[in-house]
Amino acid sequence: MPVTTLADKIIAFNRQLDFAGPLPDGIRLMNPFRENPDILPLSSAFYRKYYNDNRKRYLILGINPGRFGAGITGVPFTDPRRFTGKCDLPFHGEMKHEPSSVFVYEMIDAYGGPEAFYGRFYIGAVCPLGFTTAGKNGREVNFNYYDDRALTEAVGGFIVDNIRKQIALGLETDVCFCFGTGKNESFLRKLNGEFGFFGKIVALEHPRFIMQYRNRSKNAYIDKYLKAFEPYR
Repeated sequence: MPVTTLADKIIAFNRQLDFAGPLPDGIRLMNPFRENPDILPLSSAFYRKYYNDNRKRYLILGINPGRFGAGITGVPFTDPRRFTGKCDLPFHGEMKHEPSSVFVYEMIDAYGGPEAFYGRFYIGAVCPLGFTTAGKNGREVNFNYYDDRALTEAVGGFIVDNIRKQIALGLETDVCFCFGTGKNESFLRKLNGEFGFFGKIVALEHPRFIMQYRNRSKNAYIDKYLKAFEPYR
């Protein structure tokens, strides 16, 4: 079947995602598209709903997938509750909750809803596959690509390659939005300085940071997001 829409390209991108290189001890790769046969059909339904056209979008890059958002639905910052309740798509599984997803969809509602937002923006990740490690109690916890220097070095080439692939979906490159004003922003700016991916990078506080540390000011951060996105509506 020929690739004819942005949805087709995103689905093909997700289908090919894999990393076979060595990782530091104690860190596990999380590739939902290879680990769970339900993830690709779930995410494909989402992309066919919102990206089944050839309009260009602006790229938003998060950090890497988390266990309870993209790790379950295959869609960044979209947990099962938002997948069903906000996107009106069927999900048959445990209704996990991701704080980042709560913020993102409150912002999307303020923007005008999923159709309006996803009609202009595509959310990806600096590292499109995630990582986990054992927490203090032995339970699996999320791990970011920048949390360990050896991990960052191990996946550096993979990150560069997949930023290029995400741009090649047909996305605008005059600006890229970055979720995370700390290490994710610093790393992305360093890469952009070296490879010239984007004309400029606009960094916004990460949704998880806002929900965990600035929840009382959540509405102010939503306004900040909307102001940043406004010139690109």
